[in-house]
Amino acid sequence: MQVNGTNRAALAQIVFCRGCCCGREDRGFPAVPVERLKAVWKAERLNSTVQLTISGCLGPCDRANVALILTPSGLEWYGDLSEPADFDAAIEWVRECRAANQLLPRPATWESRRFVRFPDESNGSACAVRLDEDWFPEPITAVTS
Repeated sequence: MQVNGTNRAALAQIVFCRGCCCGREDRGFPAVPVERLKAVWKAERLNSTVQLTISGCLGPCDRANVALILTPSGLEWYGDLSEPADFDAAIEWVRECRAANQLLPRPATWESRRFVRFPDESNGSACAVRLDEDWFPEPITAVTS
């Protein structure tokens, strides 16, 4: 299978959830400073290093204020990001990645918030996600009534 690249060569992508729980102060959850994050990313042109995405619900809702970091090595899930310092650490991490022109270890303060999203039930380890052509099920056919 031939895979075409993209014209944007970011080192990674960070996705901050702002969904049914995440960032919902009206439901008693800590804020996600979306406007601040967007402003910093735009002003400093950080998307060329780590693309910023604000999404709807990523789940799991028991770990409100979830962030997902997508890298060439895989997916990394973080939850319970509740303090302004948590988001400051993300910004500083991206700045440092840009300065080094490489993907650096994630913020040390985030390590205690890392979790496994999809455990392999047979052995308790994180499962690998294959996105090659053999992974997908049979083609979906249209259903007509």
